[in-house]
Amino acid sequence: MKETASNPIIEAREIHTYYGDSHILHGINFNVSAGETVSLMGRNGMGKTTLLRSLLGLTPPRRGTVKVFGRDMTGAPPQKIVRQGIAFVPEDRGIFPKLTVRENLVMAARQGPNGRREWDLDRVLDTFPRLAQRMTNMGNHLSGGEQQMLTVGRALMTNPDLILLDEATEGLAPLIRNEIWSVVRQIKESGIASVIVDKDLKALLGVSDRNIIISKGRIVFEGSSEELASNPEIHKQHLGV
Repeated sequence: MKETASNPIIEAREIHTYYGDSHILHGINFNVSAGETVSLMGRNGMGKTTLLRSLLGLTPPRRGTVKVFGRDMTGAPPQKIVRQGIAFVPEDRGIFPKLTVRENLVMAARQGPNGRREWDLDRVLDTFPRLAQRMTNMGNHLSGGEQQMLTVGRALMTNPDLILLDEATEGLAPLIRNEIWSVVRQIKESGIASVIVDKDLKALLGVSDRNIIISKGRIVFEGSSEELASNPEIHKQHLGV
């Protein structure tokens, strides 16, 4: 089923997610439309990563529904959900340390659900020239920045309709962070939708169509970059900036 105006790529309704007895997400409603860039902000421990994991079935919600292109995927295994055209760049990167850069990339390569093949090995290496210089290096022999590039490149090799980026610039040197943000802009320009979790408010405001702030498992703000930029009280209260 292809996306339409009435069928977002992904749509969550009244999501309640727990870790054991800890109630993390409290009735979250969330959706992403085709080509849309959405930022997900909030202080540490407020539920941002849990929301991404709930969307992907990695931490299934106990209540609520998750639909992908209008199809109910609540409780579906993660591999089935990502095969619908969703890629995930986790905070811990998740590369295969004993595989080479080439092997990490090629193992993920596939056409998108609609037959799209725009992101192939050559394009990823053009986007990340450092990886082209490290093709025979094992994953655990890369710097942190190179590992992050590899993780983003591997996600793009799946030719997704939607990519979820969880703290993709966290802990990186400024030059590498700038490179990652440049790729985020390329992703946006290519028409791939994205959800970005990050702490760089200025960068997020510059790329996002819509911004969402989560506090204690609830959405406390949703609006455009212009609306968020003009509301410094929200920054102080929920972002600590």
